[in-house]
Amino acid sequence: MKHLSNRIFGEVATPTNSKSMKVVKIFSARPLHTNEEIIHYYPRHVETGKLMMKLRSYGLFRDEHQDFKEEMKRLRELRGKVKVWRRLQNKEKTE
Repeated sequence: MKHLSNRIFGEVATPTNSKSMKVVKIFSARPLHTNEEIIHYYPRHVETGKLMMKLRSYGLFRDEHQDFKEEMKRLRELRGKVKVWRRLQNKEKTE
């Protein structure tokens, strides 16, 4: 009767060793493609970047690389070597 009950309810019908039970547990577990922890594993880079830029504008976060780029841009402007982008030239021509 126990054998029949196990077969009906999807349990292991015959006694098995621990390796086989591990396989049974893996196949009886929830599929990985439906697990939210697996699907959303990677961090949200875009949202984190926007948050850091907002914190930087408030003065709560120090982005040294961005500070360096802005300083180099400022020094280029002082030397008179400002880069002119094509998009900006096109906008000035149309206005």
